[in-house]
Amino acid sequence: MTKFLCFIFICISIHLNAQVYFPIIDSIPMRDGKKLAVDIYIADTTQSLPTILVQTPYNRILYRWGLPIVGSHLYQNQYNFVIADWRGFYGSASAYVANYNRGLDGYDLVEWIAQQTWSNGKIGTWGPSALGKIQYQTAKENPPHLTCCVPIVAFPQMTYQEYYPGGVYRTEYVQQLDNLGYGLSPWLLANPFYNFQWQYVESTTNYPSAIKVPLFMIGGWYDHNIDGMISFFKAIRQSSVVASKHKLLMGPWVHGGHGSAYVGSCQQGELTFDNACQWSDSLALRFFDFYLRNMNNGWENEPVFRYYQIGNNQWLESSSIDSVLYQNQTYFFQPNGLLSQNSPTGINDFGLYLYNPADPSPTHGGCTLRTDLLQGPYDQSQTVEARNDILVFSSEYLLHDIEIFGKPNVHLWVSSDRKDTDFSIRLCDVYPDGRSMLISDGIQRMRFRNGYTVNDTVSMQANAYYAIDIELPYVAYTFLEGHKIRIDITSSNYPRYDNNLNNGLTMYAAGDTLIATNKVYFNQNHSSFLTIPVKIPTIINENTVNAINVFPNPVDDYIYINGMDAIESITLTDILGRSTLLPLNTQYNVADLKSGVYFLTIRLKNGNKHVEKVVKK
Repeated sequence: MTKFLCFIFICISIHLNAQVYFPIIDSIPMRDGKKLAVDIYIADTTQSLPTILVQTPYNRILYRWGLPIVGSHLYQNQYNFVIADWRGFYGSASAYVANYNRGLDGYDLVEWIAQQTWSNGKIGTWGPSALGKIQYQTAKENPPHLTCCVPIVAFPQMTYQEYYPGGVYRTEYVQQLDNLGYGLSPWLLANPFYNFQWQYVESTTNYPSAIKVPLFMIGGWYDHNIDGMISFFKAIRQSSVVASKHKLLMGPWVHGGHGSAYVGSCQQGELTFDNACQWSDSLALRFFDFYLRNMNNGWENEPVFRYYQIGNNQWLESSSIDSVLYQNQTYFFQPNGLLSQNSPTGINDFGLYLYNPADPSPTHGGCTLRTDLLQGPYDQSQTVEARNDILVFSSEYLLHDIEIFGKPNVHLWVSSDRKDTDFSIRLCDVYPDGRSMLISDGIQRMRFRNGYTVNDTVSMQANAYYAIDIELPYVAYTFLEGHKIRIDITSSNYPRYDNNLNNGLTMYAAGDTLIATNKVYFNQNHSSFLTIPVKIPTIINENTVNAINVFPNPVDDYIYINGMDAIESITLTDILGRSTLLPLNTQYNVADLKSGVYFLTIRLKNGNKHVEKVVKK
């Protein structure tokens, strides 16, 4: 999250005509004598309450227009809030100390809060991106009064592949981090190969066994932290002392930070997901109510892993990530731009394009961070696919839905007339109206095809054949009947990734740009193909629903449910966890319900279950 996301909170508060409230402004001493600037929001001066701590490098003052989760309703909730500027940032700029462990500041903040008269000693933490990463660092230090954490679109480990996926520098990502004051680029550019420094950084920032409080991790399928979050979640579910208490929510969301899309918003890029609006906040509040207020709201019965299946746009759940079963399905590249499950029959079929580093294929949406770039799912058909530096392969119109979960992989046989070049992949869903909506992307720098250390790197021989695999991030996506599966192959995706100069010389230094003639082969001896993880339909512990429709949502007076013949029972649960078994009707009068968030649990006769969040106006 950046300061621009806080601006969104401001806009929401103004739109709702919210009353502006002002905090107690204070500075809290840390163990080294330095002080951190904080805003303290007291919900009720007559009683001690639990506290939600937010640590931000993006200016705590911006939260004065709207707090996390509760928005403008400070005095109508049961939580105090403490918003702290990071050491070295904004109000805490004078506390800067080089290479200081920010987790120690988190520890000191938690324990200071616990000693205040307005605190009942239970402290939870919340925040996205950098505000999420510092929660892990705080939890690692194990402050006694830290009770639980909600890190959003974040994981603690700093990895080589995060900054150099496929060996390619993430240009716009690091530029934005530099713009925000992190100053990582000098160190990153000095270490473009995997080395002992990277080994040290990766090992010291990966500490699942040190997490001793429950985490409710929240991520988005259009975020750049997908794989890191899933990897760390699996690790804490195995080695944390409270392993069984961790849960993960994955929605159809971008990273956020600028623009109208953020974690929990309905609009994401050029798509809208109405049944995912504010799920993150609703469930985070239930999580806090359970652990910080000891409310018996059924949180312990929430699924370990709840995720949104984009395409058919359903919330599904599972007992673990690995229990979502799949089988790989292969689509071969064919002449005339076809993707087919038939093996290629040609003898020397290939596709060819020219890649000019001075005119790279442009980034258009996706997992971006820089504020001048689009973020999320966008149509590639005009900006990317209409160019002449691309190979496009599409399936026939699908005769049935194809539901995938996992990591797609693209296997390519390639050649080039240059010593080094890149091959970039975009996975897209082609709609019946011709839109080619981006799902995810990946890239591989050819000098790193054998590995990422200095000793692994090797130049290409002109027009020699090379096999590479480009693994894409986790996806939960359904290609609907009447759509097409598409793979775009280029040699750039700039500025998301650095554009290869094709000269084979020192990377990220000035030099001649050479035009490369790049080929992709799809014949009997050198077959290129896409492998997708297709979900096995009869999945135990995997909850799905067919032909169930709840509308309207949000609702004023009446709510309707289609598909009643398949339904065994319907339960309505409020935000406090109080449940009511409803009669089996197609229409319900909810006019007397209080405004707020409710959950409809629809159990089907086939044993499956569907959970729908309903907002009562």
